[in-house]
Amino acid sequence: MKVALTEFTKFYNRYYNNDNGLKSAKWLFKQISDLIEESETTGVGVLRFDHNWKQFSIIARFEGRDDSLDNEPVIIGAHQDSLNMWLPFLRAPGADDDGSGTVTILEVFRALVTIGFRPHRPVEFHWYSAEEKGLLGSQAIAQSYEKWNVDVLGMIQNDMTGYVGTKFPESYAIVTDNVDSDLTDLLRTYAEEYGDIPVRNTKCGYSCSDHASWAKAGYRSAFAIEGDLTDDNPYIHTSNDDISHINFDHMKQFAKLSLGFAVELGYYKGDQVDDTR
Repeated sequence: MKVALTEFTKFYNRYYNNDNGLKSAKWLFKQISDLIEESETTGVGVLRFDHNWKQFSIIARFEGRDDSLDNEPVIIGAHQDSLNMWLPFLRAPGADDDGSGTVTILEVFRALVTIGFRPHRPVEFHWYSAEEKGLLGSQAIAQSYEKWNVDVLGMIQNDMTGYVGTKFPESYAIVTDNVDSDLTDLLRTYAEEYGDIPVRNTKCGYSCSDHASWAKAGYRSAFAIEGDLTDDNPYIHTSNDDISHINFDHMKQFAKLSLGFAVELGYYKGDQVDDTR
């Protein structure tokens, strides 16, 4: 993960509507495409979701084995863009926000491709554009899924997974507002089962990341973040959001959580989880 995040933060910024944002999206798309090609895994693919701005979103999908569940995907998301809060053309490496989430789910995707993951229902990995502009990329995709009558089983957002604050011990912070309460309870269970760190609750107080786009479209969504939001990363949205402030062991904990989410719900058949997987 350190190698990937180091490369991802070499872009001067990843602003959604400039050439850096486009180039970084192309770089990320190539990493995903190469993983698929090198693994020779069947039933998995990746596509661009284009917008009317420069940076596209990315959707990678493991097809499900059960055709009756083809319209009920599980979604693991992160946002790929970055922003300097002073001016959009300034340096914004975005190591934590949200390079950490982007690379966390890229690592989960890599692990699943490597083992030839074949869930019962589709499992999708989304890397959204233009989150920093107001959740624009995820809104466009969620609205499209709603229009196409896609019955998403559940969505988890990975936005900032690499910083450990100074006020509280390392933990998963489960966001409790603008989320689905039942899915959030399930996410808490997965954190306790798959992770090695405590779980605490926190609140954003507003629609703070892409999970809110899915909630707005009527879908179940949940969000776990790196720590309590009263102890958040002071470097985000500045030129100092670089890998020197990233705890890669902490990122691994979020990779475990998203892996558990993908596997448990990917094998969920409506009344039970398939333990023969």
